[in-house]
Amino acid sequence: MHTSSVSLLCFSMLVSQALSIPLFTPRQPGPCFIIGDTALPAETQEAADALASSITCDTSRKTIGNVPDVSTSTQSFSNVNFAASSSTPLQFALDSFKTSTPLSSSNLRNFQQQLDLYTATEAGIRSEGGNLSIKIPKFFLAMQVARIKTAQGIDITDPGQTVEHLVGKVLSNAKGEDHALLDQVTALGTQLD
Repeated sequence: MHTSSVSLLCFSMLVSQALSIPLFTPRQPGPCFIIGDTALPAETQEAADALASSITCDTSRKTIGNVPDVSTSTQSFSNVNFAASSSTPLQFALDSFKTSTPLSSSNLRNFQQQLDLYTATEAGIRSEGGNLSIKIPKFFLAMQVARIKTAQGIDITDPGQTVEHLVGKVLSNAKGEDHALLDQVTALGTQLD
């Protein structure tokens, strides 16, 4: 009788110990806007990781596909969502993301936050293999940020973030847009003060 009590006690201790060891390593939480399982390009993943701590998600509200409405401290994607407009992506960008005159007086923080919203939403769309027409307004915003930085005398050290490079990114992604709109982008790329 004593031997079975000891055996039962040992068995109970082993079961208890086994239950305290996880059977798998839990997945580390990622950015709230990454909602799918599709692997992201390295550049997109880096951008998403960099934004993870400054972007919040309203999962009760979807914007494009299943991507939740993302917000910065002062803005939400749903307020600048090109997909909710009847305009083409480039027309929407030209109408919605205008700089001030003079260019140097434009609110860089505001444009950067809008770009962050577009970058986060694009990562979410990519994570579920969605349509990437968002790249047109995203690159347009990046171009506007670069124009403002240039006008404000802020050095741009990343060659992929220069005005000239970003004008090219807008134009190559917006090939199907009206030629007059493409000309407006080209003209903006030369207006840096």
